[in-house]
Amino acid sequence: MNVIVGKNLTIGYGKKTIVDNQSLTIAAGQITGLIGPNGSGKSTLLKALCGINPLKNGTVLINQQPLTAMANKQRAKTIAYLAQTPIVPGDLTVLNLVKMGRYAFYRGLMNRDEQGKAEVQQAMAAAKVDHLANRRIDSLSGGQRQRAFIAMTLAHNSPIIMLDEPTTYLDLTHQLGILNLLKELNLTQQKTVVIVLHDLNQAAQYCDQLICMQHGTIMKTGTPKEVLTAPLLANIFQVKADITYHSERQYPQLQDYETLVQS
Repeated sequence: MNVIVGKNLTIGYGKKTIVDNQSLTIAAGQITGLIGPNGSGKSTLLKALCGINPLKNGTVLINQQPLTAMANKQRAKTIAYLAQTPIVPGDLTVLNLVKMGRYAFYRGLMNRDEQGKAEVQQAMAAAKVDHLANRRIDSLSGGQRQRAFIAMTLAHNSPIIMLDEPTTYLDLTHQLGILNLLKELNLTQQKTVVIVLHDLNQAAQYCDQLICMQHGTIMKTGTPKEVLTAPLLANIFQVKADITYHSERQYPQLQDYETLVQS
């Protein structure tokens, strides 16, 4: 079942068009990765799918309902979005940050959201930041900070999670920690995850489907094995690499990169 359908999407800012007349489908309960070179339109497309970027043309359907027909609170309860570099006051505690993820459910005072209190605790536990509840955001490491923002995203308890490069600026250990957490949530809570990633090996390992973009155009959609081929690497990323496959899961892994662009 396709939980997200984009039909003939044209997206841009002012007179500039970033994504032009593109269509896509995203299946429920899967992790879909948006990949492509810098400036290919990945973040622009992601923001349009969750309603942040307005469409110049086309339609986004969420569970067969037009996104534009959804009230803001309904949209927030359905889709949780995490920006690439979210900005919040540094003196905010982790607990209060995660509570912000419940704003769509508030009817009056925040402390009357009894169900939300349990959701906040569950979100912090799932993201493994419950022991940091009273710590200030500006006192956290990069990995802890990103987990705190993911906890805020989880507090929505939305069936769809969209993340824009959540592993950027993190060391490898914390990158894998974030991706393992998202995979666990996908498997245990059946969350549909749409994520922008730059690391192709990580995209191949953690995603069920890849959507590869270039110059605002969707060039290839499919499983990692179908998408990450030698011709695509050469034509879109302008690199050559040895492609091997995982012995059990058969996802591709790229080694010995070599640029095809003359410096």
